Amino acid sequence: MGSRQAQLKNWARQVWPYADRDQLEITPVSGDASFRRYFRASTPTVKFIAVDAPPEKENSEPFVRIAKEWSEKGIRVPKVVADDLALGFMLLEDFDDQQLLDRLQSECDDPYMQALETLLGIQMLPAEGLASYDTSIFTREMNLFPEWFLGEMLGITEGWDRLLETTYQQLIDSALNQPQVCVHRDYHSRNLMPLADGGLGVIDFQDALIGPVSYDLVSLLRDSYIEWPEPKVVEWVENYRFMLMDVGFSLPDSAGFKKQFDLMGMQRQLKVLGIFSRLYLRDGKSGYLKDIPLTFKYLYRSASSHSEFSDLKEALSELIPVMREHTLLGKFIPSEWPRL
Repeated sequence: MGSRQAQLKNWARQVWPYADRDQLEITPVSGDASFRRYFRASTPTVKFIAVDAPPEKENSEPFVRIAKEWSEKGIRVPKVVADDLALGFMLLEDFDDQQLLDRLQSECDDPYMQALETLLGIQMLPAEGLASYDTSIFTREMNLFPEWFLGEMLGITEGWDRLLETTYQQLIDSALNQPQVCVHRDYHSRNLMPLADGGLGVIDFQDALIGPVSYDLVSLLRDSYIEWPEPKVVEWVENYRFMLMDVGFSLPDSAGFKKQFDLMGMQRQLKVLGIFSRLYLRDGKSGYLKDIPLTFKYLYRSASSHSEFSDLKEALSELIPVMREHTLLGKFIPSEWPRL
């Protein structure tokens, strides 16, 4: 047991809300795309999740604050049983291990209805105290694409500057021209947890901002971990547009909202391609490499669907043979490429 894990166990025993603290054990559950690590803290009678978030690398204050605010508004987020922000430790309600992704991959009549209803509840929150998802944040995120995906992963360092500058501006203009709501920022099938009582738990919300209404919808329906037929995605997008309008949102027509959805997705996909590359190259997390092709496919398809991105489409097309020949990525490229 490492020193941080041992320290976490000792801390959990001190704050354990039951008398059987001497029987407490902690076992690793998972890490994630950050520096946080998760453990199941359990005794024979009860269990919680113990979180190690080193304070020099992770700021846990937003998680604790948002968890309290969202829980009070009816969103099923983990209850914070105890925390020590100086140490970077938290003890949380245990939502168990099933992710929505597990349910999506089995038979399910309407896999997203509960997720869309929960999302609507989040987007109707007053979102007090959250920063704005502004131009600087959008740009910083998209710059992960040329830095980590093009540069570090594919070795391409020239020829993209002007194209990306134009692309960024188009995507940011679309994002800022949408209703601005509370945005989870990573609302997808691995951060949604079907609960034993029939509810849907929401985790990993600490980076929430005020931002475009289509952002979390894109995270959910253009999930890097599972793909759906395009007609089904279009149906879900349109159903959610009606749900938003039913509670008073003013939105474009069907085609206009779908375009905003596509362009919001492109912004996110540029970011995610950079993040997945960085997770492998900097952090040694190779599990995300297999998710790069689907994320790239989403980006390419949306660029192909809107004529103003024809130059981007052509540039992306030129990356396909580079990806196919790449030592790491090549084995994950589907045989039907480039017919995306």
